[in-house]
Amino acid sequence: MMYGHVETADDLLDHFDVIRALQDEHAGFTAFVPWSFKPGNTLLEKWIKHYQGPNAYLRMLAVSRLYLDNFPHVQASWFSEGKQAGQVALHFGADDWGGTLFEENVHKAADYVNTISVDEIVALIREAGFTPAQRTTEYEILQRY
Repeated sequence: MMYGHVETADDLLDHFDVIRALQDEHAGFTAFVPWSFKPGNTLLEKWIKHYQGPNAYLRMLAVSRLYLDNFPHVQASWFSEGKQAGQVALHFGADDWGGTLFEENVHKAADYVNTISVDEIVALIREAGFTPAQRTTEYEILQRY
């Protein structure tokens, strides 16, 4: 879920309500991944001059973990929020770091790009106090580090 552009708090709550109900009905989501809007190179750039920042992101994670308790995973979006915010996110309800990205076009178009190696992911997760693991898209553990 992208947030931090033109929505209101009520819009966010409505979104949570809808996806929670969909998950109750179909159990089709494997994870919830919030990320903040990046205004660069968009039509909204002239009205939205700053990013939401890590405090808003961490609050979004904490609320999503509590309210979306029917989602098996909440993913830290290190790519959109930065590596340090990704580390802290593991203490705010995220149980998944995400991973390396081979091709990403949404943030790239907004001129907001982070890159990372597997070794750096492992080190950052360990530094945050957690045990890194490689998984499939269906959350089957392939390897623990």
